[in-house]
Amino acid sequence: MATQLNPYLNFAGTAREAMTFYSEVFGGELDLNTFAEFGVNDDPADAEKIMHGQVTSPSGLVLMGADVTSGMEHVEGNNFAVSLSGEDETELRGYWDKLADGATIVEPLVKAPWGDTFGMLVDRFGINWMVNIAGSTDES
Repeated sequence: MATQLNPYLNFAGTAREAMTFYSEVFGGELDLNTFAEFGVNDDPADAEKIMHGQVTSPSGLVLMGADVTSGMEHVEGNNFAVSLSGEDETELRGYWDKLADGATIVEPLVKAPWGDTFGMLVDRFGINWMVNIAGSTDES
């Protein structure tokens, strides 16, 4: 899989409805996973919220989204990130390292519960970034 760059939207409990709507707009495949499915949040109020949703259109458009958890702030107008994802660990770690210069690391780039390597940061210009390296076994 080639490296992808796409928007990642955050919602305050409406991700399922929003991502379903976007799948109707763009067509294609809709995948939704809850926090409970991955066991990554202990708050029962978050169990059925969407941890990750993705619409992939027939023309190759990819839109991702998720609900914020109970402890996270949701600010309309600032509820998105740019997602970098793929399988090329060297390429993606290189982007991470460059984006991290002067950034605030929100989640370090480490192995995630779903088996990929994942990290989040806010770059020095205030832009939220997420990096996901598929199938990586590196624990760093």
